[in-house]
Amino acid sequence: MSDRRLMMVHAHPDDESIVTGATLAKYAAEGAGVALVTCTLGEEGEVIPEDLAHLAADRDDTLGEYRIGELDKACVALGVRDHRFLGGPGHYRDSGMMGAPSNDHPKAFWGADPHEAAALLAETIREFRPHVVVTYDEHGGYGHPDHVQAHRVTRLACTRAGDRSVPGTPWQVRKIYAIAQPVSRLEESVARLNEEAGPFTPPREVSDIALGTPDEIVTTRIDADDHWAAKVLAMRAHATQITVDGERFALSNDIAQEIDAVEYFTLLAGPSAHIPRGGYETDLFEGL
Repeated sequence: MSDRRLMMVHAHPDDESIVTGATLAKYAAEGAGVALVTCTLGEEGEVIPEDLAHLAADRDDTLGEYRIGELDKACVALGVRDHRFLGGPGHYRDSGMMGAPSNDHPKAFWGADPHEAAALLAETIREFRPHVVVTYDEHGGYGHPDHVQAHRVTRLACTRAGDRSVPGTPWQVRKIYAIAQPVSRLEESVARLNEEAGPFTPPREVSDIALGTPDEIVTTRIDADDHWAAKVLAMRAHATQITVDGERFALSNDIAQEIDAVEYFTLLAGPSAHIPRGGYETDLFEGL
């Protein structure tokens, strides 16, 4: 077993590639143990290609089944060999955007008991024994209910995994991170996207892309430029959800975003190494 093990907990297929693909590819290539847990099949995703539009209209959740294959291809591109669905494929269902009727589906992840979901994730944590766990912040990155729920469930699961009163062999996660998108970086990106003509609609403001993370709480910068191509290949694998064109991509809203292999995180729990003023950690395992 690797002496450096990283687990990421994502809500839907494609999330892992868009915001953490380069980091996953970097650590996998360096020989770290890397595991990906996906909480739903992404059944409520909006399908972009016209020739696949029938998948979104299928009431039997054919889209979710199709997206399993897309995620498999993305994991190959990123070098991620250990991938699991929380509770098994289809155990939890994509809840859709906040306030959508799909929030009330009996299997919707948003409506799941967080403690029951955390118990399932804690079992995986005890089995894989990650030193570092990465998920979303309490706002879910951009407010998606499944991202918010993934944050809650992951924090509970890390606590439960280390609880000696719970049957089984305890495992103490050393560091927990939230994915971060620094506001200043988003502002710079929006400016560039508006200066240069491209195939997609340029964002008018940062909120067109994400809520953004206040710069002062971002602790960690992972430069994975050497793995930019792997990230792009993984994003292309999610063809139902993502259109890639050169160094840009767009989701079903057709709003342009840059493909960046420098990814950011905020340390939520665990030891922090000395960080120079105005600087960042440069390794998720720093201080361990």
